[in-house]
Amino acid sequence: MASSSHCLSSAAHRSIRRTCVNCALSELCVPVGLDQQDMERLDQLVDRQQPLPANAHLCRVGERFSSLYAVRSGCFKSYRMDREGRERVLAFHLPGELMGLDAIYPGVYQSNIIALDVGGVCALPYNDLSHLAAQIPRLQEQIFRLLSKDLSAYAWLAGDHSAEERVAGFLLDLSNRYRERGYSDRAFNLAMPRRDIANYLRLATETVSRVITRFEREGLIRTERREVQLLDLDGLNQRANYCLQVSG
Repeated sequence: MASSSHCLSSAAHRSIRRTCVNCALSELCVPVGLDQQDMERLDQLVDRQQPLPANAHLCRVGERFSSLYAVRSGCFKSYRMDREGRERVLAFHLPGELMGLDAIYPGVYQSNIIALDVGGVCALPYNDLSHLAAQIPRLQEQIFRLLSKDLSAYAWLAGDHSAEERVAGFLLDLSNRYRERGYSDRAFNLAMPRRDIANYLRLATETVSRVITRFEREGLIRTERREVQLLDLDGLNQRANYCLQVSG
């Protein structure tokens, strides 16, 4: 559970709460089609947390699970430390996505979640959310859909893919997710450093840099600092072996 320093008092929550009905991310982290009454019931559960500064932890492995978190702004990283003390990046989370889904069964958070830049989240207390979902089938369906989406992402990462396929697939996955959020799917900033990208893709940082340089030389992408432009989606689809296809 997030430390108390990251939480607001009940009065402060009420004073700054922005309803799910009006939230620009509502179609991403709550199901489309809920009526006004159900949306208001869902809104009663939501606690908007204070913004976290870069490198601040939202929760840590082993802490008691109490809430799912919806990203409102910024980018977050989930990671664990192995027995040798090495970091293993598990996921990156963008606005509109839910975090903490893997903690539902064990009842404790399964990963450390850290803000990569200044980030805002909404906390959804799970017991209350589960009770409400039992009464609203569309809400329950959305939770199952998001769980399935997380499993699909892990399955792809565990596959036997080449370095080119992994890097191209990563860029296409980000393109898909940004497009779903109404942002450009051709040009976006990478909040995560290359060492984190390499860690997530289970590659060496130098390998990721070589593949990105090769993609630039072939006219597939253009990079400037942390900004990436996807110039040839068909070419990237081919490099990803059509595992995460994006149409142009």
